[in-house]
Amino acid sequence: MENLIKTLPKILQAAGESPEVVEAACMAAWKHAAGDGLRDHAVPLRLHQKTLVIGVADTTWQKQLQFLSGQLLFRLNSILGQPLVTFVDFRVDPNAVAKARGPQSANATSRELDPATISVELVTAAAEIKDKDLRRAFLGAAMSCLNRLDKPRT
Repeated sequence: MENLIKTLPKILQAAGESPEVVEAACMAAWKHAAGDGLRDHAVPLRLHQKTLVIGVADTTWQKQLQFLSGQLLFRLNSILGQPLVTFVDFRVDPNAVAKARGPQSANATSRELDPATISVELVTAAAEIKDKDLRRAFLGAAMSCLNRLDKPRT
């Protein structure tokens, strides 16, 4: 996948102004720019007039990602090698997110941490951890710590 991402600028040059190729490249670049931590929570839906529409599960994710949109837009266009996207529109679309996660997510959801309670910054930091089990343990420990801090002392 990393090799494909590195070749996106050249593929776009060779394709010219093909809207289908530009949209497909933006979708692939988004998945890479978002990283493992956000990929399952923010799914690209379409590219419309240089606006990339991203589906998110709820308003919590929408607000958090809007806060990070400048960074994500910079990463996205850096991967593409040109400013093909000028705006990222985060829309609440839980059905699109569930569909992108696939059928295995229905079984895994009960074992996973609640995404509404995890900050985007924490998920982004966890995305840097390559080992899936270690990443899950990190998130669990971080959430446990945050929950303890939030509880009033008696």
